[in-house]
Amino acid sequence: MNTALYLVVRVLIGVVQLLPLRGVARLGRGIGALVWILDRRHRNVTLRNLERCFAGEKSPEEIHKLAKETLRRIGENFACSAKTAAMSIEELRPHLEFGGNRQVLDVRDSAGQRRLVVAIGHFGNFELYARFTDTACGFELATTYRALRQPALNRIFQALRERSGCHYFERRTDAQALKTFMNGPRVILGLLADQHAGDNGMRIPFFGHECSTSAAPAIFAHRYGAALFTAICYRVDLAKWRIEIGDEIPTMVDGKPRSGEAIMADVNRAYEVAVRRDPENWFWVHNRWKPVRVQKRPPPPPEVPAAEAPVA
Repeated sequence: MNTALYLVVRVLIGVVQLLPLRGVARLGRGIGALVWILDRRHRNVTLRNLERCFAGEKSPEEIHKLAKETLRRIGENFACSAKTAAMSIEELRPHLEFGGNRQVLDVRDSAGQRRLVVAIGHFGNFELYARFTDTACGFELATTYRALRQPALNRIFQALRERSGCHYFERRTDAQALKTFMNGPRVILGLLADQHAGDNGMRIPFFGHECSTSAAPAIFAHRYGAALFTAICYRVDLAKWRIEIGDEIPTMVDGKPRSGEAIMADVNRAYEVAVRRDPENWFWVHNRWKPVRVQKRPPPPPEVPAAEAPVA
């Protein structure tokens, strides 16, 4: 089964990589439109999330339109990511630009060391974050991932991703290797931090509603003395993207470390600004606002009736 799956996916990716990028984008949008019709579960999650965040600002018709375009965009971005992963920086240059606080990629301190943590998210063609290596001269770039349950698919996607020169560390098994990397002199660590972080995540508002938020960007910035930024991949046209680096998020105040909650609240606010700028550009199909599961405790032992209580 794994072998058959590997061959099917590999052939599909091979076909996509033969097509022109704009054609791939249109194909992806068509697939996304089909998913909107057929995939009731993700359609409903998208609508529910958008209603939660924009019910007081947008009409039901506007929310429906946003949801439909979101699925088209996701199809476009996933299809394009299979194509752009195999493109050289020269081939990508007409389709990708970097902006915002870009000068941080050129900063060096007197010791020649500079560590950056970049809180990224599922915006646009988010696989393009790995192409920071093409513009951040002198830096080594890394990110974390969680391996797929299907080994065959995992091999395919990792082979595509690693063409960029970015280092990938599996979250559950590569902790020591990531630590070694972060002790290097000029490193950038990109961390996806815009999804539900489980029952142990920090409870921090996003669009006015508390949600579980990963503390990883704050933890790594403190642990390795790294400067912390956000970066957003915006779709500016069909098969065209712009990655913008945000302002630095302070991790210290009056010489003391800021709390993880305060830091990640700033990250969530930066994400919210990005979502409002282009709502269809974010990954609304993810259930960001899952309720906290209450841990069930075993029932207490029954009380001994007064008539049966032992005599002291």
